Amino acid sequence: MPATTSSSFVSSADGTRIVTYTWSALAGPPCGVVQIAHGLAEHGERYDRFARALNAAGFVAAAVDHRGHGRTADGRFGDFGAAGFDGLIADVAQFGAALRTQHPGLPVFLFGHSMGSFAAQAALLGSAPTWSGAILSGSTALDLFAAAMAQAPADGPAGLEAFNAGFEHRTGYEWLSRDAAEVDAYVADPWCGWPVPEPVIPMLFAPAGRLADPAELARLPARLPILVASGDADPLAGGGALVDALGQRYRAAGLADVTVRLYPGARHEILNESNRDAVTADLVAWLQARAPARD
Repeated sequence: MPATTSSSFVSSADGTRIVTYTWSALAGPPCGVVQIAHGLAEHGERYDRFARALNAAGFVAAAVDHRGHGRTADGRFGDFGAAGFDGLIADVAQFGAALRTQHPGLPVFLFGHSMGSFAAQAALLGSAPTWSGAILSGSTALDLFAAAMAQAPADGPAGLEAFNAGFEHRTGYEWLSRDAAEVDAYVADPWCGWPVPEPVIPMLFAPAGRLADPAELARLPARLPILVASGDADPLAGGGALVDALGQRYRAAGLADVTVRLYPGARHEILNESNRDAVTADLVAWLQARAPARD
Protein backbone atom coordinates (compact mmCIF):
# COMPACT_ATOMS: atom_id res chain seq x y z
CA MET A 1 0.00 0.00 0.00
CA PRO A 2 1.59 3.31 -1.02
CA ALA A 3 2.47 6.12 1.33
CA THR A 4 0.10 9.07 1.55
CA THR A 5 2.42 11.51 -0.21
CA SER A 6 5.94 11.44 -1.60
CA SER A 7 8.44 14.26 -1.96
CA SER A 8 12.21 14.80 -1.75
CA PHE A 9 14.93 17.10 -0.48
CA VAL A 10 18.51 17.77 -1.51
CA SER A 11 21.06 16.60 1.04
CA SER A 12 23.18 19.44 2.35
CA ALA A 13 25.99 16.88 2.79
CA ASP A 14 26.68 16.26 -0.90
CA GLY A 15 23.66 17.16 -3.03
CA THR A 16 22.09 13.69 -3.11
CA ARG A 17 18.33 13.88 -3.68
CA ILE A 18 16.60 12.02 -0.82
CA VAL A 19 13.08 10.69 -1.45
CA THR A 20 10.62 11.17 1.42
CA TYR A 21 7.21 9.75 2.39
CA THR A 22 4.54 11.26 4.61
CA TRP A 23 1.50 9.60 6.17
CA SER A 24 -1.02 12.12 7.50
CA ALA A 25 -4.43 10.41 7.46
CA LEU A 26 -5.45 11.71 10.89
CA ALA A 27 -8.97 11.98 12.27
CA GLY A 28 -8.17 15.14 14.21
CA PRO A 29 -5.38 17.56 15.08
CA PRO A 30 -1.96 15.90 15.33
CA CYS A 31 -0.27 15.47 18.70
CA GLY A 32 3.19 14.93 17.26
CA VAL A 33 5.37 13.77 14.39
CA VAL A 34 7.38 10.54 14.13
CA GLN A 35 10.41 10.51 11.84
CA ILE A 36 11.31 6.99 10.67
CA ALA A 37 14.88 6.01 9.78
CA HIS A 38 14.88 2.54 8.20
CA GLY A 39 17.53 -0.18 8.26
CA LEU A 40 20.09 -1.51 5.80
CA ALA A 41 18.85 -3.12 2.57
CA GLU A 42 15.21 -2.09 3.01
CA HIS A 43 13.25 1.12 2.39
CA GLY A 44 10.85 3.66 3.88
CA GLU A 45 7.57 2.31 2.52
CA ARG A 46 8.07 -0.96 4.45
CA TYR A 47 6.90 1.07 7.47
CA ASP A 48 3.44 1.70 6.01
CA ARG A 49 1.66 -0.48 8.60
CA PHE A 50 3.47 1.21 11.50
CA ALA A 51 2.89 4.66 9.99
CA ARG A 52 -0.84 4.03 9.70
CA ALA A 53 -0.95 2.92 13.34
CA LEU A 54 0.81 6.16 14.24
CA ASN A 55 -1.77 8.13 12.23
CA ALA A 56 -4.57 6.38 14.11
CA ALA A 57 -2.93 7.45 17.37
CA GLY A 58 -2.66 11.08 16.27
CA PHE A 59 0.90 11.23 14.93
CA VAL A 60 2.02 12.34 11.50
CA ALA A 61 4.60 9.82 10.23
CA ALA A 62 7.44 10.63 7.86
CA ALA A 63 10.19 8.45 6.39
CA VAL A 64 12.86 8.55 3.73
CA ASP A 65 14.57 6.12 1.44
CA HIS A 66 18.10 6.59 2.76
CA ARG A 67 20.94 7.17 0.31
CA GLY A 68 21.68 3.91 -1.49
CA HIS A 69 18.17 2.61 -0.76
CA GLY A 70 14.74 2.47 -2.38
CA ARG A 71 13.87 5.25 -4.81
CA THR A 72 16.76 7.38 -3.58
CA ALA A 73 19.22 4.73 -4.85
CA ASP A 74 17.83 4.95 -8.41
CA GLY A 75 19.00 1.36 -8.94
CA ARG A 76 22.43 1.83 -7.30
CA PHE A 77 21.69 -0.12 -4.13
CA GLY A 78 24.32 0.24 -1.44
CA ASP A 79 25.90 3.33 -3.03
CA PHE A 80 25.97 5.86 -0.18
CA GLY A 81 27.39 8.59 -2.40
CA ALA A 82 30.27 10.97 -1.79
CA ALA A 83 29.36 11.67 1.84
CA GLY A 84 28.97 8.01 2.83
CA PHE A 85 27.36 7.02 6.12
CA ASP A 86 28.27 10.39 7.62
CA GLY A 87 26.07 11.85 4.90
CA LEU A 88 23.23 9.54 5.87
CA ILE A 89 23.56 10.68 9.50
CA ALA A 90 23.50 14.30 8.31
CA ASP A 91 20.40 13.53 6.21
CA VAL A 92 18.60 12.25 9.32
CA ALA A 93 19.39 15.51 11.13
CA GLN A 94 18.42 17.62 8.12
CA PHE A 95 15.08 15.85 7.68
CA GLY A 96 14.36 16.15 11.42
CA ALA A 97 14.99 19.88 11.32
CA ALA A 98 12.72 20.21 8.28
CA LEU A 99 9.93 18.34 10.07
CA ARG A 100 10.25 20.68 13.04
CA THR A 101 9.88 23.66 10.70
CA GLN A 102 6.93 22.08 8.88
CA HIS A 103 5.11 21.27 12.13
CA PRO A 104 5.70 24.19 14.50
CA GLY A 105 4.62 23.57 18.07
CA LEU A 106 4.51 19.78 17.69
CA PRO A 107 7.01 17.38 19.25
CA VAL A 108 9.07 15.45 16.70
CA PHE A 109 10.17 11.95 17.71
CA LEU A 110 12.89 9.94 15.98
CA PHE A 111 12.36 6.22 15.33
CA GLY A 112 15.43 4.41 14.04
CA HIS A 113 15.66 0.74 13.15
CA SER A 114 18.94 -1.20 12.87
CA MET A 115 21.22 0.87 10.58
CA GLY A 116 18.72 3.69 11.07
CA SER A 117 19.16 3.34 14.82
CA PHE A 118 22.94 3.70 14.45
CA ALA A 119 22.35 6.86 12.43
CA ALA A 120 19.85 8.01 15.05
CA GLN A 121 22.36 7.47 17.87
CA ALA A 122 24.90 9.58 15.97
CA ALA A 123 22.41 12.28 14.93
CA LEU A 124 21.29 12.69 18.54
CA LEU A 125 24.86 13.49 19.58
CA GLY A 126 24.99 16.41 17.16
CA SER A 127 21.39 17.57 16.93
CA ALA A 128 19.51 16.32 20.02
CA PRO A 129 17.37 19.48 20.45
CA THR A 130 15.66 18.66 17.13
CA TRP A 131 13.76 15.78 18.72
CA SER A 132 11.48 15.35 21.74
CA GLY A 133 12.45 11.69 22.14
CA ALA A 134 13.87 8.70 20.31
CA ILE A 135 13.00 5.03 19.84
CA LEU A 136 15.86 2.71 18.89
CA SER A 137 14.65 -0.59 17.38
CA GLY A 138 16.86 -3.53 16.44
CA SER A 139 19.75 -1.57 17.87
CA THR A 140 22.91 -2.41 19.78
CA ALA A 141 25.97 -1.03 21.52
CA LEU A 142 27.80 -0.73 18.22
CA ASP A 143 31.35 -0.95 19.55
CA LEU A 144 30.62 -4.09 21.55
CA PHE A 145 28.80 -5.66 18.62
CA ALA A 146 31.70 -4.85 16.29
CA ALA A 147 34.10 -6.50 18.72
CA ALA A 148 31.92 -9.63 18.80
CA MET A 149 31.70 -9.71 15.00
CA ALA A 150 35.49 -9.47 14.78
CA GLN A 151 35.68 -12.85 16.54
CA ALA A 152 33.56 -14.56 13.87
CA PRO A 153 35.33 -17.12 11.63
CA ALA A 154 36.84 -15.49 8.55
CA ASP A 155 35.43 -18.23 6.30
CA GLY A 156 31.87 -17.80 7.59
CA PRO A 157 28.95 -16.39 5.55
CA ALA A 158 29.14 -12.72 4.57
CA GLY A 159 26.55 -9.95 4.33
CA LEU A 160 23.20 -9.88 6.08
CA GLU A 161 22.75 -13.65 5.75
CA ALA A 162 25.61 -14.10 8.23
CA PHE A 163 23.12 -13.17 10.94
CA ASN A 164 21.06 -16.28 10.18
CA ALA A 165 23.42 -18.61 12.05
CA GLY A 166 21.40 -20.28 14.78
CA PHE A 167 18.11 -19.97 12.91
CA GLU A 168 16.40 -22.22 10.38
CA HIS A 169 17.76 -21.80 6.85
CA ARG A 170 14.68 -21.73 4.63
CA THR A 171 15.54 -18.37 2.98
CA GLY A 172 18.60 -17.17 4.89
CA TYR A 173 16.60 -14.31 6.40
CA GLU A 174 14.80 -16.12 9.21
CA TRP A 175 16.74 -13.92 11.65
CA LEU A 176 14.38 -11.08 10.76
CA SER A 177 11.13 -12.55 12.12
CA ARG A 178 9.39 -15.70 13.33
CA ASP A 179 6.56 -14.87 10.89
CA ALA A 180 7.37 -16.77 7.69
CA ALA A 181 5.02 -14.58 5.63
CA GLU A 182 6.93 -11.46 6.69
CA VAL A 183 10.26 -13.08 5.80
CA ASP A 184 8.87 -14.11 2.41
CA ALA A 185 7.64 -10.56 1.77
CA TYR A 186 11.14 -9.26 2.51
CA VAL A 187 12.77 -11.79 0.18
CA ALA A 188 10.26 -11.02 -2.60
CA ASP A 189 10.80 -7.25 -2.35
CA PRO A 190 13.35 -6.18 -5.01
CA TRP A 191 14.37 -3.24 -2.81
CA CYS A 192 15.26 -5.51 0.13
CA GLY A 193 18.04 -7.96 0.82
CA TRP A 194 20.33 -6.90 -2.01
CA PRO A 195 24.02 -7.84 -1.78
CA VAL A 196 25.71 -5.36 0.54
CA PRO A 197 28.82 -3.81 -1.05
CA GLU A 198 32.01 -4.61 0.83
CA PRO A 199 32.75 -1.04 2.05
CA VAL A 200 29.31 -0.56 3.64
CA ILE A 201 29.61 -2.59 6.85
CA PRO A 202 32.90 -0.97 7.96
CA MET A 203 31.31 2.39 7.14
CA LEU A 204 28.42 1.66 9.52
CA PHE A 205 30.83 0.76 12.33
CA ALA A 206 32.93 3.91 11.91
CA PRO A 207 30.93 6.00 14.46
CA ALA A 208 31.07 3.23 17.11
CA GLY A 209 33.75 4.86 19.27
CA ARG A 210 31.95 8.20 19.36
CA LEU A 211 28.63 6.54 20.22
CA ALA A 212 30.27 4.91 23.26
CA ASP A 213 32.25 7.99 24.38
CA PRO A 214 30.99 9.14 27.83
CA ALA A 215 32.05 12.72 27.06
CA GLU A 216 29.95 12.74 23.87
CA LEU A 217 26.96 11.11 25.58
CA ALA A 218 27.16 13.59 28.47
CA ARG A 219 26.20 16.36 26.03
CA LEU A 220 22.76 14.84 25.49
CA PRO A 221 19.91 16.71 27.23
CA ALA A 222 19.05 15.02 30.53
CA ARG A 223 15.33 15.32 29.69
CA LEU A 224 15.60 13.50 26.33
CA PRO A 225 13.45 10.33 26.55
CA ILE A 226 14.86 7.21 24.90
CA LEU A 227 13.23 3.83 24.38
CA VAL A 228 15.46 0.93 23.32
CA ALA A 229 13.23 -1.88 22.05
CA SER A 230 14.45 -5.21 20.65
CA GLY A 231 13.78 -8.90 20.50
CA ASP A 232 16.04 -10.92 22.74
CA ALA A 233 16.61 -13.34 19.83
CA ASP A 234 17.84 -10.51 17.58
CA PRO A 235 21.47 -11.29 16.67
CA LEU A 236 22.32 -7.62 17.25
CA ALA A 237 21.02 -7.78 20.83
CA GLY A 238 23.56 -10.31 22.08
CA GLY A 239 20.82 -12.13 23.98
CA GLY A 240 19.74 -8.77 25.39
CA ALA A 241 23.12 -7.87 26.91
CA LEU A 242 24.09 -5.42 24.18
CA VAL A 243 20.70 -3.70 24.33
CA ASP A 244 20.93 -3.42 28.11
CA ALA A 245 24.45 -1.99 27.72
CA LEU A 246 23.16 0.66 25.34
CA GLY A 247 20.40 1.70 27.73
CA GLN A 248 22.81 1.77 30.65
CA ARG A 249 25.15 4.08 28.75
CA TYR A 250 22.37 6.62 28.32
CA ARG A 251 21.46 6.37 31.99
CA ALA A 252 25.12 6.80 32.99
CA ALA A 253 25.21 9.93 30.83
CA GLY A 254 22.49 11.44 33.03
CA LEU A 255 19.37 10.84 30.94
CA ALA A 256 16.44 10.52 33.30
CA ASP A 257 13.92 8.75 31.03
CA VAL A 258 15.54 5.66 29.49
CA THR A 259 13.48 2.51 28.92
CA VAL A 260 14.81 -0.82 27.67
CA ARG A 261 12.19 -3.26 26.40
CA LEU A 262 13.15 -6.79 25.35
CA TYR A 263 10.56 -9.04 23.72
CA PRO A 264 11.17 -12.74 24.52
CA GLY A 265 11.79 -14.83 21.41
CA ALA A 266 11.39 -11.91 19.02
CA ARG A 267 13.97 -11.47 16.28
CA HIS A 268 15.35 -8.42 14.48
CA GLU A 269 12.30 -6.71 12.97
CA ILE A 270 10.00 -6.29 15.95
CA LEU A 271 7.49 -4.32 13.85
CA ASN A 272 7.16 -7.36 11.57
CA GLU A 273 7.23 -10.03 14.26
CA SER A 274 4.46 -12.44 15.21
CA ASN A 275 3.73 -10.19 18.22
CA ARG A 276 3.88 -6.98 16.16
CA ASP A 277 0.48 -5.72 17.33
CA ALA A 278 1.63 -5.76 20.95
CA VAL A 279 4.95 -4.16 20.01
CA THR A 280 3.23 -1.42 18.03
CA ALA A 281 0.83 -0.76 20.91
CA ASP A 282 3.78 -0.46 23.31
CA LEU A 283 5.62 2.00 21.06
CA VAL A 284 2.50 4.09 20.50
CA ALA A 285 1.77 4.18 24.24
CA TRP A 286 5.33 5.32 24.93
CA LEU A 287 4.96 8.14 22.39
CA GLN A 288 1.55 9.19 23.64
CA ALA A 289 2.87 9.43 27.20
CA ARG A 290 5.47 11.94 25.99
CA ALA A 291 3.30 13.99 23.64
CA PRO A 292 0.55 16.50 24.53
CA ALA A 293 -3.02 15.25 24.37
CA ARG A 294 -5.08 16.30 21.36
CA ASP A 295 -7.99 18.71 21.77
